[in-house]
Amino acid sequence: MEPRQGRPPRGLYLITPDEADTARLLARVAPLLGQDVAWLQYRNKAAGAALRREQATALQALCSAAGVPLLVNDDAALALAIGAAGAHLGEDDGDVAAARALLGPDAIVGASCYDRLDLAGRAVAAGASYVAFGAFFPTSSKATTRRATVDLLRDAAPLGVPRVAIGGITPANAGPLVDAGADLVAVIGGVFEAPDPVAAVRAYHRCFS
Repeated sequence: MEPRQGRPPRGLYLITPDEADTARLLARVAPLLGQDVAWLQYRNKAAGAALRREQATALQALCSAAGVPLLVNDDAALALAIGAAGAHLGEDDGDVAAARALLGPDAIVGASCYDRLDLAGRAVAAGASYVAFGAFFPTSSKATTRRATVDLLRDAAPLGVPRVAIGGITPANAGPLVDAGADLVAVIGGVFEAPDPVAAVRAYHRCFS
C-alpha cells in the first residue's frame, strides 16, 4: 500500500517511545497503524546509530504495508537511506533547507518551532512542509521550559502549512488546540502509556470529528 502523502494531513501524529527491543517496538506500533494514524514519527533518543537504523528500517516496512508515512526524528540522512517519507528536525538537528535538498521536493520535512512564530516563518521559507509548536502542556517525554499558546496556532495560519501541536496533549485537552487550527496533534505517552493504546487513538480521533 502506498503512503498517504497526497492527503491533507489531519488527526493523530503518532511518535514512537524510546524502546530498546525492536520486536517489542514493532508489536506496540503495528496495531495502531490500522487506526487511521496520519503520520508516524520514529524517535528514539536512547538508541545508538546501529539500533536506530535497524528500528527505522523495520518501521518503514511496517508503515509502507499500512500506507502510513514514516518520518525520522532528527536525521534526514537516515530518512533518505531507508526510504522514509521524510524527517522532523528540532532546533539543533540540522538545517531545513539542507534536509529539503537532500530528501527532494516530495518529502515531508517538519520543523520544531516551540513557542516562536518567527522560527515557523523561517522554517516555511526554507522549505518546511509543516511546523510544530509546543509544549502546550507539561510532558514527561522531554525537558522543556518553552510553553506555546493557543493563539500561536491561530497566528500561524497565514503560513499556509499544516500546524502540529505537541506536548502533554490528551483527548481531554486537545479540543481547544484543534479548534484553534491544529491540523495534527503529536503524541507519545498519551497513546503508548495508555492502558488501551487502540482506544486512546480512537479517543484522539474524536477530537477532530
